[in-house]
Amino acid sequence: MKTTIRNIAAVIIGLLIGIAVNMLIILMGPTIIPPPDGVDVTTTEGLQTSMHLLGPEHYIMPFLAHALGTFVGALLAAAIAVTHRFKIALGIGLIFLIGGFYMVLMLPSPVWFSVLDLFVAYIPMAYWAGKIIDNRTDSGNSIGAVL
Repeated sequence: MKTTIRNIAAVIIGLLIGIAVNMLIILMGPTIIPPPDGVDVTTTEGLQTSMHLLGPEHYIMPFLAHALGTFVGALLAAAIAVTHRFKIALGIGLIFLIGGFYMVLMLPSPVWFSVLDLFVAYIPMAYWAGKIIDNRTDSGNSIGAVL
């Protein structure tokens, strides 16, 4: 029972921290790479009407937000979990991928970005995070050493 509760907590914590990382990068994005004049990046409606004005450089921060949010969330969830660490990491990636599909449907981003984002930012990052934890725990390192 303790194992199940800890694994569930690992998923919840991984999701919450991954979402926080994602949002932090998204919120910092316009200060690092300012949008064109007249583009409102603070609302979904503003983004929907002005996505065509954004250049490729404006998609760097959203991609990093999606990739790093997934990676950190999956890494943390796998590190906290007691069993099924790799599967839990991939589960975090799948949940973030579903969110990515939702965003692709909501915001008319360029096809190249949607493909890159959906195929690179989620499952590969979760896979990598899961493998890092698997390799650390398989070699006898404690979970504390991973974090």
